[in-house]
Amino acid sequence: MRANPHDRGHRPSVAGPLFALLINDWHCKDIIFYCMKVIELLNFNRELLKKLQVAGIRLEDTMYIDLYADYTGLLNQGEKVSYIVAVLSEKYSVSERKVYTLIKRFQSGCKGFAV
Repeated sequence: MRANPHDRGHRPSVAGPLFALLINDWHCKDIIFYCMKVIELLNFNRELLKKLQVAGIRLEDTMYIDLYADYTGLLNQGEKVSYIVAVLSEKYSVSERKVYTLIKRFQSGCKGFAV
């Protein structure tokens, strides 16, 4: 058997096939996740969802995490709150009142609950 001219005595790497295997494994889990029924997801995450609800956290607030991150970034840059609210209202297509409400809710402490 003739030696490969590019082979310098190294063992073949398993990084490529291992990466493909991990990606395939992640993809299969992703497909399984999308095939789950709503009740299965709720049941699987029941304890976490109950704790979040007791703490006063709303599931729909997750849509506005980036809005709050933008708010804090602009505030740290020295912008005025009224300007920030107007900009974020336009960017996220929500009312200014909604932006103020979200800011207030995200800055408030969680309702008391034991972990």
